Amino acid sequence: MENRRVRLRYAPSPTGPQHMGGIRTALFSYLYAKRHGGDFILRIEDTDQTRFVEGAEDYIVESLAWCGITTDESPAQGGPHAPYRQSERKESGIYKKYADQLIAGGHAYMAFDTPEEVDAMRERLDAAKVASQYNSITRQTMRNSLTLSEDEVKKLLDAGTPYVVRLKVPRNEEIRFHDIIRGWVVVNSSTVDDKVLLKSDGMPTYHLAHIVDDIEMKITHAVRGEEWLPSAPAHILVYRYLGLENIMPEYAHLPLLLKPDGNGKLSKRDGDRLGFPTFPLDWKDPKTGEVSSGYREKGYYPEAFVNILALLGWNPGNNLELMTLSEMTELFSFERVSKSGAKFDPEKAKWFNQQYLRKQTNAELAKVFAEDLEKRGIKTTVNLEKACELLKEKAHFMHEFWNNGSFFFVPPTSYDADVIKKRWNEQSAAFITELTEAYKNLSTFTAAETEATFKATAEKMGIGSGQVMQLFRVCISGVGGGPILFEMVELLGKEEVVRRLETALKNLSSQM
Repeated sequence: MENRRVRLRYAPSPTGPQHMGGIRTALFSYLYAKRHGGDFILRIEDTDQTRFVEGAEDYIVESLAWCGITTDESPAQGGPHAPYRQSERKESGIYKKYADQLIAGGHAYMAFDTPEEVDAMRERLDAAKVASQYNSITRQTMRNSLTLSEDEVKKLLDAGTPYVVRLKVPRNEEIRFHDIIRGWVVVNSSTVDDKVLLKSDGMPTYHLAHIVDDIEMKITHAVRGEEWLPSAPAHILVYRYLGLENIMPEYAHLPLLLKPDGNGKLSKRDGDRLGFPTFPLDWKDPKTGEVSSGYREKGYYPEAFVNILALLGWNPGNNLELMTLSEMTELFSFERVSKSGAKFDPEKAKWFNQQYLRKQTNAELAKVFAEDLEKRGIKTTVNLEKACELLKEKAHFMHEFWNNGSFFFVPPTSYDADVIKKRWNEQSAAFITELTEAYKNLSTFTAAETEATFKATAEKMGIGSGQVMQLFRVCISGVGGGPILFEMVELLGKEEVVRRLETALKNLSSQM
């Protein structure tokens, strides 16, 4: 392995939207490849044509691009090992060639059983409370090239009888392999079934296709979820029987992504049901028209999404939480990936996005906010950069700027009922009246000057500032919380603040 160029691939199936766990697999593969000066390849594993979903491949490509995960070889880019779709590679006969090699070596066989015969076998075993596997024991009672004579096999082949090619797993043999994350894994072959390698339509299954493609594409490290761990022994046997264990990729089985409560795997079906996306981008089901939400459309920055994924199961070995893709690349290693499942925390995800929002310059935020205001038909003379500077301190997402700061552009027409009920009385009304007059006489209207005037007026009237501060905010904005108060006042300006205070006095005095 020392003299081989490091090459990793992400090989999803185009069966629907990409789960965030799949994008994490791509990310870890990308980080490792780039840290070691190697190649990252996108390969489409579309061997199961019955599950193919229109638009899924484009979704995969767009998701990776949004995340900033660039590929060196892919179906669109091409490369020295094209094509990169298994359905296209099948046409060259490459998978059948390897299957035939396994048959010739006595390590695979042709099984002519009908689906009904296989189902009947499984039902018999289930009734007997025995593991219902097609394996070294049950294959002896089935119709395959191991139990049929050569003449019978020839007749079936001449008649065009459909068959699958199965791996011939030994009955009681220790299978050992090393996983980069989990160390040595030892499995007895009696627990491994005779996997189908080639289907009756000539298409390979995952168990053969990914191995052949990894061999042909010179893949050095194969990264996938831990749900594939039970199948790994069969894959090790295929390499062994092909005589290619010496070039077999190093496997890394990633820990599961768990639901926030830690109770079970975070699945595609959990998308939106638990109140947060499980997909990178919005996905519209081409059959039902149902839309599942994505992180992009929910307002997450791609850098935040990638940062979230990186720390689900991986620890950089320091206290760093916010990292760029290049910083992750420098630090990444599989040795620091946990064996145990990683709980997804949606609140922490919002925190990450908040940090990246705060990293944006006020000018960058103002440009986006201006587009939002234009769509809403809002024309304003308010300094948007200053407004964004105030609003971003309490926002997790850009789309919250309007919800949290619409009062900058539209005077309030209603006032927080709880605050008014608690704070509005003759004394506070007198305070707002006095403050309005004091503000009219200010020659400068800075945050410091308006705050000093506010406190001086309260002291003059024998009122604690805290008693009327929230009421003052409500009179100006309509709501009881928001940006830093006196910086907000300065931004609105003297004329607007005075006008709003006078309007509030008029509207609220009629309610007393």
